[in-house]
Amino acid sequence: MKFSDYNITKEVKSQLNVLGYTRPTDIQFKAIQHILDGEDVMAIAQTGTGKTAAFAIPTLSIVQKRKRKNDGIACLVLVPTRELAKQIATVYREIGKDTGVKTFGLFGGVEQEQQIRTLNNGIDILVATPGRMFDLISQKAIDLTKIKFLVLDEADLMLDLGFAKDIKDVMNFIPRRRQTLFFSATISKKIKSLAYDVVRNAIRIQISPKNPVAKTIDHAFIKVSMDDKRFFLENMIKEYPEKKVVVFVRTQVRAGRVVDALKRVDIDSECMHGGIEQKDRFLILDRFRTGENKVLVTTDVAARGIDIPNVEYVINYDIPDVPENYVHRCGRTGRGNKRGQALAFCSDLEQELFDAIVEYTGQDIEEYEVSKGEYLSILDGSDDGSNNWKLLLKKANEESDKGLDW
Repeated sequence: MKFSDYNITKEVKSQLNVLGYTRPTDIQFKAIQHILDGEDVMAIAQTGTGKTAAFAIPTLSIVQKRKRKNDGIACLVLVPTRELAKQIATVYREIGKDTGVKTFGLFGGVEQEQQIRTLNNGIDILVATPGRMFDLISQKAIDLTKIKFLVLDEADLMLDLGFAKDIKDVMNFIPRRRQTLFFSATISKKIKSLAYDVVRNAIRIQISPKNPVAKTIDHAFIKVSMDDKRFFLENMIKEYPEKKVVVFVRTQVRAGRVVDALKRVDIDSECMHGGIEQKDRFLILDRFRTGENKVLVTTDVAARGIDIPNVEYVINYDIPDVPENYVHRCGRTGRGNKRGQALAFCSDLEQELFDAIVEYTGQDIEEYEVSKGEYLSILDGSDDGSNNWKLLLKKANEESDKGLDW
């Protein structure tokens, strides 16, 4: 089936064609028609499968068809993070470029005055984080009484971040007669309980292959000592200098150290983490999105919901201590129907963490084996002068093997 076969507006079809979308992904194929038919949907699908477009395409088309002057907000999309709010609002605006539908991304960390002015000018689709939304509801700057669609995206992360009460509280401000779309990357008893609180007679959709890492992603690991990881990262980036690379580390301090290490070998990169001001995080993401910067070093703040086009490689520089985060990290590449590659640097100290990931995925993860000679060659080939002692030691051993008297 093609997008042109759906009963969506010609403006949406035309823009999907411009954006290069011709055929739906699995989750889009299974969800879009049910949404167009007016049914509640509870969808579980791993990251990177195209969930955003699965609800954005049909809701946008329906809002466009029903749009009347001064109708108020017709669709509310609740998300757990500011980055995700901005990204989903961008998707709506891109697909709805010629529809006349106004979408607004609402989140904290920025001044309220301009946000209130935008709301007062009238919007049709609101993509929001709960905190700022409730702030403006209390100030009577937001009216949700005409909502036709409630979309909960990344519901599992919303629960992890403590938003369960906020989700239930929003029900007090929206009509009982509405269409609810519930999207989550994982399923649990808590997720099911929350879903059944907000959806009615929902169509259940679950895209759950044996391996939760999307089939469009080739992922593997390489055994690297903790002290040598920076040399392997340098080698990887210099081998593919034109590729977009996301490098995941465990802490904010580690992110800064990796950026400094790359700078010493003349590789430009930027780091992003929760300790950076929101406006600066958006600027960093924009530079990465446009290709101005091709290497992004980040903590797990970017592992969920950030859709950057054409990320060819994900490097798990540090093994995550939550197995599920491995899947979300890998999901930053291989988005939709595009292919991507993910490589994990695993030290002996992290073997237990990696074993937990293998158990979580239910699949063996391919090892990229490196011979001792190749390993030393990567260390020797570094432009980082701090590694010279290893080169000298190697040469000394080679000369000793030849029987020379030292």
